[in-house]
Amino acid sequence: MYQPGDKNNKVKPEVEGLSKEKAAKLIEETLELYPAKAKKKRAPHLAPNDPEDKGCAVRSNKKTLPGVMSARGCAYAGAKGVVWGPIRDMVHISHGPVGCGWYSWGTRRNLTTGVPGVSSFSGMQFTSDFQEKDIVYGGDKKLETICREVKELFPLAKGISVLSECPVGLIGDDINATAKKMAGELEVPVVPCNCEGFRGVSQSLGHHISNDTIRDHIIGTREFDEEPGPYDIALIGDYNIGGDIWSAVKVLEEIGLNVKAQWTGDGQIEHIAATHKVKLNLIHCYRSMNYMCKVMEEKYGIPWLEFNFFGPTKIKESLRAIAERFDDKIKENVERVIAKYDPIMQAILDEYRPRLEGKKVMIFVGGLRPRHTIGAYEDLGMVCVGSGYEFAHSDDYDRTYPEMPKGSLVFDDASEKEMEVFAEAIKPDLVASGIKEKYVFQKMGLPFRQMHSWDYSGPYHGYDGFAIFARDIDMAINSPTWKLVKSPF
Repeated sequence: MYQPGDKNNKVKPEVEGLSKEKAAKLIEETLELYPAKAKKKRAPHLAPNDPEDKGCAVRSNKKTLPGVMSARGCAYAGAKGVVWGPIRDMVHISHGPVGCGWYSWGTRRNLTTGVPGVSSFSGMQFTSDFQEKDIVYGGDKKLETICREVKELFPLAKGISVLSECPVGLIGDDINATAKKMAGELEVPVVPCNCEGFRGVSQSLGHHISNDTIRDHIIGTREFDEEPGPYDIALIGDYNIGGDIWSAVKVLEEIGLNVKAQWTGDGQIEHIAATHKVKLNLIHCYRSMNYMCKVMEEKYGIPWLEFNFFGPTKIKESLRAIAERFDDKIKENVERVIAKYDPIMQAILDEYRPRLEGKKVMIFVGGLRPRHTIGAYEDLGMVCVGSGYEFAHSDDYDRTYPEMPKGSLVFDDASEKEMEVFAEAIKPDLVASGIKEKYVFQKMGLPFRQMHSWDYSGPYHGYDGFAIFARDIDMAINSPTWKLVKSPF
């Protein structure tokens, strides 16, 4: 498992057909498609990969150039769709016009347990449906009414989050005061999240704002019913897309750890509130939750560790890194679990690797996927020829470039045109990207997997998930239907 600055991290060799010089030339040719001003601004966001460099050269977390199409989400999307929305036992109100709430409703497949509408509310849509009169007179009274209706209609809801859309910030509504008033009246947590979409440069700020609200309103307000134990951990930054968190918890509990809280996929507010009592935080999506791990480390002394359960190689590395934080019992359990699953994983590789060996994949998604999934493709014999993020920061790229071969492409906030040019030049056998890119590449005759929410499949995480991942990648690339599509190259 890669950690920045780790001297034991091995540099990946250059892959046949890839070179730093070829990648640099392709980037220069792509930039020539822009006017001079756009070319100058986009140039720092594209680079040929070289694992031997001291740091990744790609510039990130900057405003998207106007007129250049972006696949990014906004701060509201980061708060509603990523952090708060997956918590199952709270009602999450999209405070603003209906459009944003409708778009963010159920787009990420954050699976939950419980009875919908009774004890689980993540799959439901709650919106204040701002109208023109609310813009003129304010929406505070409407928000109060909605909170009261939520308490009446859904008495088992353990709390309410209020996620503000752009107009709320533009007209200056004080949702913080309203939330405080309603929390006192209704006797449940009502958490205001000032995540208007226009804030910041991408949805990444929405993650940060949400983390701050959890810090200020939730963490430390509860304790677990059971006495603390030496193997208590929290799983941070997993949103249970397609059931990922369930497959991860299965492995972690099999090695003897107690997963006391899940942030936030299939999460429960009272467990999240008591996370300050665990012994270790394991972080899956570094981009969305590193802030909170650092807060708990500074305030409560809880160490944290990034892990990767995509593909048997990374699972094995991560399990052993986790075991180093515990005693011999956990270390022995880890080796026993690895020995149990190794033959199962080898059978999967024996079936699929001969069909996928040498195939090229180009990745462009958000969160952790552009680097965490590389090892899973490599387990199947595939080569990552390009990878990039929609809303990453520099530390994400510093964690990514050692995972990729020399001469591959690295790109930040890539435009549709850039992706099309790269695809035409590199000729990947698979494009793994988000919802917006799916049909563009399929019409180009390119096999595609929608890696934002596993193309409505999953889980892909953990040992159980790798079997599904391998099947889906093989099915995408080797489907006979591609013989019926004429590729432009």
